[in-house]
Amino acid sequence: MPDPTIVLAHGAWADGSSWAKVILGLRAAGINSVAAPLPLTSLTDDIAALDRVIARVNGPVILVGHAYAGAVIAGSHSEQVKALVYITALAPDEGETVADVFYRSEPHPSAPKLAPDADGLIWLPQDVFATAFAPHATAEEQAVLFAVQHPIALPCIGTKAGRPLWKDRPTWFLLAESDHMIVPEAQRFMAERMQAQIRPHAVDHIPSVTAPHVVVHIIREAARAVAAH
Repeated sequence: MPDPTIVLAHGAWADGSSWAKVILGLRAAGINSVAAPLPLTSLTDDIAALDRVIARVNGPVILVGHAYAGAVIAGSHSEQVKALVYITALAPDEGETVADVFYRSEPHPSAPKLAPDADGLIWLPQDVFATAFAPHATAEEQAVLFAVQHPIALPCIGTKAGRPLWKDRPTWFLLAESDHMIVPEAQRFMAERMQAQIRPHAVDHIPSVTAPHVVVHIIREAARAVAAH
């Protein structure tokens, strides 16, 4: 089998630039990657956007999803996809919504109270990037994350998922033990339900920015496993 291409899917309040350090780390290891631009307008729209990116790749693919994008990568049913990697991500089962699994556990005290604006979009206040979204980031990184944040629309979190791809593909899960957005207990429940290879680390909600070496290591583990079959 040819070496897989890594397709990276960003979560809510982020964009493709959140993968910059991971892209460079994979490149240094000789692994090709591409970041999928998700509109964050609905779960259906986001899955379609991801599939368009996959269709542009020749050969096998490993999907990597951060946070909300865990639901997105599980919605693809492309035969090119050989494995899934969840980066502190949400994994609704068939018939569940993102909101169902997000609110399953008691939130962290630092977690923001999420509410849509008049346009049905949810934004994060600037202080949340320091207290919950990226507490391990530098002040400069937090400022950039706030400036480029991409709001998420209500249909992203309120649409019921179909049969998730993680039931049919090998899966890895980076469990972020210092996550203030998706509590570790909720992550472990989802990861164990998926029968994923669980890799716990003391990282925050967005390790692609704050601990990219950890993310790269797990992706490389998945890539080696795919290449071996």
